[in-house]
Order: sequence, then structure tokens, then C-alpha cells
Amino acid sequence: MSTTSHKILDHGDLPEGRVTTVTVGHHTLAVTNHEGTYGCLDNHCPHQGGPLGEGSIEEGHLRCPWHGYDFDPTTGTPPGPFNDGPPCYQVEVREDGIYATLPDEPARERTVSDAMVETMVAWGIDTVFGIVGHSNLGFGDAMRLAEVRGDLAYYGVRHEGAAAFAASAYGKLTGRPAACFGIAGPGSTNLLTGLYDAKVDRAPVLALSGQVPSATMGRGAFQDLDLEAAFADVARYSSTVHSGSDHTELMNLACKTAIVEADVAHLVFPDEVQVQVSDAEASGPAGRTGRRDFPPPSESLAEAVELLANAERPFFLVGAGARQDMEQIIDLAQHIGAPVATTFKAKGQISDHHRLGCGVLGRSGTPVASWFMNESDLIVAFGASFSNHTGISPYKPIIQVDHDPMAIGRFHPVTVGLLGNVGVTAHSIAAAVPDGAWTDRTTEVAQRQSIWRAEKDSRLDDNRGNGLNSATIFAELTSALDPDAIISVDVGNNTYSFGRYFEVERQTVLMSGYLGSIGFGFAGAMGAWAANTGRQIISVSGDGGFGQYAMELTTAAKYGMNITHVLLNNDQLGKISKEQRSADLDVWQTSLQNPNFATFADNCGARGFRVEQADQLAPMLAEALAYDGPALIDIIADPELI
Repeated sequence: MSTTSHKILDHGDLPEGRVTTVTVGHHTLAVTNHEGTYGCLDNHCPHQGGPLGEGSIEEGHLRCPWHGYDFDPTTGTPPGPFNDGPPCYQVEVREDGIYATLPDEPARERTVSDAMVETMVAWGIDTVFGIVGHSNLGFGDAMRLAEVRGDLAYYGVRHEGAAAFAASAYGKLTGRPAACFGIAGPGSTNLLTGLYDAKVDRAPVLALSGQVPSATMGRGAFQDLDLEAAFADVARYSSTVHSGSDHTELMNLACKTAIVEADVAHLVFPDEVQVQVSDAEASGPAGRTGRRDFPPPSESLAEAVELLANAERPFFLVGAGARQDMEQIIDLAQHIGAPVATTFKAKGQISDHHRLGCGVLGRSGTPVASWFMNESDLIVAFGASFSNHTGISPYKPIIQVDHDPMAIGRFHPVTVGLLGNVGVTAHSIAAAVPDGAWTDRTTEVAQRQSIWRAEKDSRLDDNRGNGLNSATIFAELTSALDPDAIISVDVGNNTYSFGRYFEVERQTVLMSGYLGSIGFGFAGAMGAWAANTGRQIISVSGDGGFGQYAMELTTAAKYGMNITHVLLNNDQLGKISKEQRSADLDVWQTSLQNPNFATFADNCGARGFRVEQADQLAPMLAEALAYDGPALIDIIADPELI
């Protein structure tokens, strides 16, 4: 074996009787100075791998810090009859320092992790959020090399929950999976909330879990949890990668499941398997999936066309499942002059300034949308999940269009269920529907929008001296944002107000829809930023939601994420206070102890702004949006004027 001499210390660096850790390339060494003689040992105790460089020299012996085993500090020889010492390397004291002769490092061999990362990348998964730790280092090293090659972008976060939310938002925005990455035990269980968000909102995500070594799995070792069992409910597909597994095929199945099912897929990597040598060839999606742009059955299409032709006041409702199909839906709406509203999850899929756009229906919605639904004689729902928060009238005739057979009539029967690709189905309806008795509702929509805008304008001057009102905050935000911005919103009164007051043009809105998880807003914006769309990225939250993952502001600063966070600060969990009062209960334990969030942002390496008066909002919002990096606007908001 070839060797090379390396300088490991300068004279005077290591006092007599001390030990220290030195790293040379990938060699980690325990270097000692005992009775004027230097020693250089492999840093790993041969018993449990304890770091000898963190030990101490006691009574002439180097003592392992983990279990107290002793070695000669210069030769590594154990006491008595034992011979299980660490490797020892030749040391030479030269004029310019202390040198050790070390074996040259062998070329890195291709591993199981390399093959699986290459397969993951071949499926288009090139963005990962997570935390590197002791039980996922081998897989992490394979991702490091992929990042060096330019195949992958990795973002180290402060909490795995934020990693999962960021990956969920990435999937919602792009329709493609990102990955989230954690260690065994708590690192992986921390992913679960964000993964449930992805699951219930049909966002593709790949979760990657490190695991304890196979030899200790199931035996109650440190951080030993049955991760397949823990992820059984949230993951459509979950598997542990064993030594004899077909490693690339497991990654193929995971990636295919995430993409085709729009769901969570999960892989578990025992520690030693990650670094096993592999000659498996990476593969990808070629020949693994088929086209999904299928039309509805002709009989069902004919029923729907007849129902639509006989309606006088049809009303279109669009859900998040139609995000990629709006052109065909709007063409159909314009053909028959039907008003179009969206669910809250689909806010932004039609402009509030479109001649037929009615805004959001439901608890976070506008009176325009609810008025047209109530006045309609037929509801045509595209890619909508029929959430109870949307409040679709179940007693009206309903045509429901969805590509998922389980979505049709999910909560109650519908008149006609059209199973097919949403865009293809809308186009098929437009091609088949005859001229009907419909009246174009453009004028009526304009009238209702005018009434609602006048109401919003009347609220702009509301001032109780306790902070800005929501109508003003979101009117200014409407004016300031790019028309194609991406907006990640949180949960709470701030989000209800956003749904009511913010007027979309072409913006894309991301949220924790069905799960409704507080804390999504800023983490979701990180996921949107990582998608590299070139669009303006905004997040909106209350102080409660931002506090869940506030330290991710340092993550945004580290990577130069150009995100502007709009924080409505009222020193309480305002939505919960409101619910307690509505239930005729005392308000209890909803107050919050907050820092000055603008100062906090500055301390995190971002830019902070604090708005206490309405006339400060527009200029500070403009300055924050112009800042090239993460910025936070701490707006003192009235908890009652929502």
C-alpha cells in the first residue's frame, strides 16, 4: 500500500499530556503528546467506534471517552494480553512541524446509495430538503456527489418538518416530486406532518429515511424505530432497502408511485447498506408509465351535455385538481357565459379580473361566489374535492369531473360523474354541447364584483388603534405583487382574510389545504423558491404560524432565497381566540410572547421591516420586495379587523 507523509501539527499546537483530533483528507486521527513523544492513532476505537481524539490521557494511557478502554497513547497497544488496538501511524518531528505517514486513500467505490440517487435523478427528482445525520451519511455522500455533478440541489434545513412542507409545496407547484431526508428515529418521524399535508392534497413527494444498522434493528437500539410501520398510513409505498434488495428497482417503484399516484413514497436505508458496493445500473421512467389524458366514457359525456344544455344558470366550480387544465375550462365557460368560482385551494386559477371570475367559494371566500352558486340551477365541478369548508350545495344538480374514480361522489351522490382527464373532458363537453338557453353572465358578474369591491373599500378606514386592518393589508399586497407571483399562505385568520381580500391576476397560491397545518407558509415558500421558476416568491402567515418554523429564516439566508414573508402579528392565535368566543367560552392560552420579528430577521441574516401604521406599509412592502434575498415584514395587525 502506498503511503504519503502529511503535516498534522505545528510545534506547540498540542501541550504535553493532551490528545486532539486531526483530519487529513478522509483520515480522522487521534494525535497524542505523552512524555515528549507524539503518537498518531486511527481515531476510531476498535470496539464501538468511539472518538479517541476526544478522550484523555490518564496515568500514561489514552482512555476511550465512550467506554473507558485504555490504549498506549503512542503505539495504540492495549494493556495486558489484549491485541485489539487501533491502527497506529509513524510520526516524524521535523523542523516545521509534526508529520504522520498515512496510507493513501483508495478510490471511492460506487455504492448502493450512488445507484439509487442516480435512479432518483433519472426520474426527475433533483431537489432535496433535509438534515444530514449519523444514520444517513452514506446516502448523503451520494447526494453530495450528485450535487457536485450538477444533478441535484440539496437544502439543509433546521427542522425536518420544514423539509417535508417544502417538498410538499414543490410538488403542489410543479406536479413533480421533491425529496425530504432525515435520520433514523426522530429525524424521520419529524417528517410526518408535512408528508400528511402532501398526501391529503395529492402532492407527489419522496421521503428518504436513514436507519440504524440492520444488526441492531428491532432490538431496541438507540433511535431504533420501525419506520415502515410509522409511515404505513402516510406513504402509498414504503420499503426498507436490504443488503440483497434490487436497489434500483425499489427506487423505481418509489418514484413511480409518487408521480403516478400523486402521493407519498418512502424508502428506508439501514446504515451499513448505504455504503455497500454496487454495480447496479441506474434506470428511469422510460417504459414505466403511460399517458393519462383519457376522455370520459361517451355515455356519461352525453348525460352531462344534456344536463348542461337544459340548464339556464350553470355555475362552474374549479378545484386544485384542475390546476393544469384551466385553459380548457375557461374556454368552455366563455362559450356558454358561465360564472367561474374556485375552491380556496384553487385560488388564483382564474383571475379575479376575468369577466366571469367570481373568486373563492366557501369560508375563505367572497359573497360573489356564494351568490352565483345559490342562484344557479346546475353546478359543474372540475377537480374539486367537495371539502366541507367549500360548502358546495349538495341539493343542486351536479356534474363532477375528475380523473380519480374515488373522488367522484366522495361525500354525497352527484347527478353525473365524468371520469376522465379534466382538461380533455372540458374540451369534449365544449365540442359536444349545443347552443343552449344560457345568458352570458358577464354583466351580472361585474355587478356583483362591484358591490363586493365597494364593501372592501369601505373597510379600508377601519381603525381601532390596535394595528392595521386586513382589508388594508391585502389591498396593498394586491397592488404590490407581480401578477405572476407565487404566494404560499399559512393557516389562521390571516389566511381567511387573504382569501377574501386579495385579488389574484395570474398568481399561484399554495397552501396546506385538507390538512390545514399551521406552519406551512414560510416552509412552502422555500419549496416554491427551490423550484427555480424565476417568479416572485411571497409567503403570508400569522405570528403563530411563523413561530412554528421561524429558524428556517436562517436557512433562507444561507441559500440566498429571495422570499418576502408578510407576517400579520397580533400577539395571539387569533383564530383560536375567535373560536373560543364563538363557542361561548373564555379566551384561554392563545396569547403569544413574540420578539420584534424585524430585528429577529436581521439577526438571522435576512432583512427585517416593522409596520405599525398604515402609511408605512406600501413603502416598506416595496423595499422588502426589491431586496435580493429573504425579507420579513412584521405588520402589527388588529386581531378583530379581519
